[in-house]
Amino acid sequence: MKMNINKILEKIKPTKKEEEKISQVVYYFLEKLNKKLVKANAIVGGSFAKSTWLKEDHDIDIFVIFDKVYSSEEISPMLKYILEKTFRGIKTIHGSRDYYQIDINKYNFEIVPVLKISNPKEAKIITDISPLHIKWVREKTEDNKLNDEIRLVKSFCKAQGVYGAESYIKGFSGYALEILTIYYRSFEKFLTAVSKWKSKEIIDIEKYKSAKKLNQSKTQSPLILIDPVQADRNVTAVLSKEKFDKFISAAKSYIKNPSEEFFIKKIPSVKELKKKNYLVLKVKPFKGKEDIIGSKILRVFEYIRNKLNEEDFIVLEDGWYWDKKAIFWYNLKNKQVSPTKRHYGPPVSKKSNLENFKEKWKGYKILKEKNKVYINVKREYNLLKPFIKNLVKDEEIKRYVKRIKILNFP
Repeated sequence: MKMNINKILEKIKPTKKEEEKISQVVYYFLEKLNKKLVKANAIVGGSFAKSTWLKEDHDIDIFVIFDKVYSSEEISPMLKYILEKTFRGIKTIHGSRDYYQIDINKYNFEIVPVLKISNPKEAKIITDISPLHIKWVREKTEDNKLNDEIRLVKSFCKAQGVYGAESYIKGFSGYALEILTIYYRSFEKFLTAVSKWKSKEIIDIEKYKSAKKLNQSKTQSPLILIDPVQADRNVTAVLSKEKFDKFISAAKSYIKNPSEEFFIKKIPSVKELKKKNYLVLKVKPFKGKEDIIGSKILRVFEYIRNKLNEEDFIVLEDGWYWDKKAIFWYNLKNKQVSPTKRHYGPPVSKKSNLENFKEKWKGYKILKEKNKVYINVKREYNLLKPFIKNLVKDEEIKRYVKRIKILNFP
């Protein structure tokens, strides 16, 4: 592979000045918080703790580790009380255990209460194990040779749209990519291996040989990555086949023709989408927890796609992205469909069901296709424009997003 990796690193790796600045910000935050804590200790977590963060990443994870004298139920409200006495603008994020967000200047602190444990079996929720994840990664990267390789992997995956284990993304978590880079020892070796991955690939870096013992729900993903800290956990359990296949395809393309373009996230502008004559929708979501909002947006995106296909407008290509607003786009085969569509009934062999179908649709001509019966029913809409105008007012859509504005009709 011939490409100037150092040039990529210059763009994605924090400068010394940036590292010093963030270290100072984190130091003062921790100092202020730790003064208020009793039998608890606040530490920096996430990619900052592991030195695998990317340039201009201003989201900082803080873990507040509470001693075992506290119960799992009391540490979250206790932390909230302390934060409200110490900082301003505390935002509560509800989950299996509530955690908190604070914006200070351009930095977003996410403060997570966890129990102090030495063994994963002591954890009450998965977050309690996070400090052990940090410890494992730091031990494996203590010579600092792999940190930049991890940065390259993360940057590549972000650009290719496969980064993030949130339910609306179903990609690779940062921790998963750290484990995999440590396993393969470099960015290029990692991508070479990915290009050869097959479905149900098993990676067990600590050789626990526990994949066959995992609960069936944990082995539905196309990649089974055994957590090096917790043998009964698949780190990539939420990974979708779509993101798995997309990563393999991107890896193959990169190996064939390495380019800096693979590290640049390509988000089509509304102007570009209009120029391509796509159906373009702007979605305003409700407020709430990011993962929940994202899941609701995804649900609406898929609902619209399914309805377009059901009515034979046929989606050839689609996509969506989300910042403060979400943009949906659909490339459609048809802008106008037949005035009628087929409504299928039971197989002809199901006599009782067939009679019920005929009774229900009395007055319609019963037709046959292979071993099934059908009738032709009149569509409510056979033109795309009125169909979409009506669809975006659908009660099913209103349950999940505030409103949808149509930006472009094909």
